[in-house]
Amino acid sequence: MEKTMTKNFLVNLMLSGIWVALTGQLYYLNFVFGFVLGFFILWVLNRNEEDQRYFFRVPRIISFAFFFLYQILKANMQVAFDVITPKYFFKPGIVEYPMDAKTDFEINLLSTMLSLTPGTLILEVSDDKKHIYIHVMYLTDIDKFIHETKTGLERRLLEILR
Repeated sequence: MEKTMTKNFLVNLMLSGIWVALTGQLYYLNFVFGFVLGFFILWVLNRNEEDQRYFFRVPRIISFAFFFLYQILKANMQVAFDVITPKYFFKPGIVEYPMDAKTDFEINLLSTMLSLTPGTLILEVSDDKKHIYIHVMYLTDIDKFIHETKTGLERRLLEILR
């Protein structure tokens, strides 16, 4: 099944390359348009196939990219506001976060995504790999932070990986 996803991705890249060659314009947006066009062509051609994971995973990846970009921008604005104002608004704290991620790859990717967000830093992964310890710069409510991370970042990330 994984071969089908890899094959569909490579064919999608080839179709976007063909689109760029046919239009004669090697621009980023033209390549993205060719990729989207190739995605829809492949989706129409493979509607009756039993393995449709590729066609569900690509929109989830795009959705996750926009969600993560929004999270980074929101955290950057919060940190920048705190830096330029004379009063400090941060309330640092350490959270023991219970993970749904099981494999080393999922844990690594989750901790990397959390560390890339300004205001959070991964301190340690527990020995049983069920919790990670996160230093949060703006921690007003621990339960709200855990809920938002679990339903937002971790859930979306695991939907892509599983």
